[in-house]
Amino acid sequence: MTNSISYGHIWKLAYPILISVLMNQLLGMTDTAFLGRYEDGEIALGASALGGLFYTAVFMLGMGLATGTQILMGRRNGEGRHEEVGRIFYHTLVILLLFALVLTGCIYFFAARVLPLWVGSEALVEACCQYLHWRLPGFFFAYVAVLFRAYYVATTRTKMLTYNSLLMVVSNVVFNYLLIFGHCGFPRMGIAGAALATVVCEGLSMLYYIYYTVRHTDYARYALNHVPALRLSTFRRILSLSIWTMVHNALSFSTWFVFFLAVEQLGVFELAVTNIVRNVSSIFFIAISALAATTSTLTSNLIGRGNLDAVPLLLRRTITMAYCMVVPMLLFAALFPEFVLRIYTPNAACIAAGQASLYVLLTSYLLTVPGHILLSGVMGSGNTRKAFHIGLFAMAGYMLYVLLVIMPGHVSLPLCWLSEHIYSLTTLALSGLYFASGRWRRAL
Repeated sequence: MTNSISYGHIWKLAYPILISVLMNQLLGMTDTAFLGRYEDGEIALGASALGGLFYTAVFMLGMGLATGTQILMGRRNGEGRHEEVGRIFYHTLVILLLFALVLTGCIYFFAARVLPLWVGSEALVEACCQYLHWRLPGFFFAYVAVLFRAYYVATTRTKMLTYNSLLMVVSNVVFNYLLIFGHCGFPRMGIAGAALATVVCEGLSMLYYIYYTVRHTDYARYALNHVPALRLSTFRRILSLSIWTMVHNALSFSTWFVFFLAVEQLGVFELAVTNIVRNVSSIFFIAISALAATTSTLTSNLIGRGNLDAVPLLLRRTITMAYCMVVPMLLFAALFPEFVLRIYTPNAACIAAGQASLYVLLTSYLLTVPGHILLSGVMGSGNTRKAFHIGLFAMAGYMLYVLLVIMPGHVSLPLCWLSEHIYSLTTLALSGLYFASGRWRRAL
């Protein structure tokens, strides 16, 4: 029991997740780097940011379902009820595929009608719709892949995530190069090429998950070798736990979308700069996301084994590891901001305008590290409703700042990024109070 929360064991689980998150972040970073060098780059960057966030906000419904499923599968794995893992897996797969079908249809028919209500630039709206048109088929591939990822994390078999993520990044770079600029006989598709390249790499990811599971794992141990009879009670159990993570994830990314809409009121140039800074921020969030996912699954497994006293130690050690990983990166970015921003664009004006915002963003991560990991611990305890309430309060403060300070316009970009401090501070305070109260011990 003690070995399962040693620094070495936490790192053994977190490292493949870290690589996986890094590779997934590189997908968006690759799009930004290529589109930043495409003709009419400001429109392409702004549209990919809005279109990508719109897609991701909806995608996070399925991601939230997979997160809840991961907690449930982790609990069953900790209890030694391995056959139940497969039952949960297949029931979740049915829900996710239905989600993909409905969401694809809704976005396809309504995006072109809704976006003009929020975005003032016709060029941005047209580019966003073009991006989404090619991006939507990725729902089916991405949802299956994210379920496999939840399965491997829940069963603490995270090593293969590294191979899958490398495949995604390499294929995304190759197809971005071919489809955005039209090299090697491929059509020159611009922003549509960036969307299609991501869909291709998501399809390859899904196929690799299936191949690896069948050829290199004892999948029969977890009852993945046959499809179980579908039961309404199992669907209810999955949804009752996952509904809160689904709504939380969707609302969380929706606030990002609203943030970008507010910045768009300042101008297309400001929106492009903000997209660059957001992509820089994703670099620092990689380590936090990996350790947060590790925290959630280890908390679930520890509680499944009845080892509740080990959870506080797990949280402290994970937060310590996160600081050790993130702080050096923050210092590097603070010392060499031009070098970091130049990764995404050669535009000197964008680099100059982004430095002050980058400094503001860097300081927010001192709060984000403990806040995000503690919130993941709340989810891992099984009290996804409480995690939703905490996130809702944090998002309310965030949205209030966006609507009152940013949306009216005539505000500097660095002040826009202070919204991150509000969200992280609220999350940290409320998650810390929840664990200090001891109520998490009853969330079984």
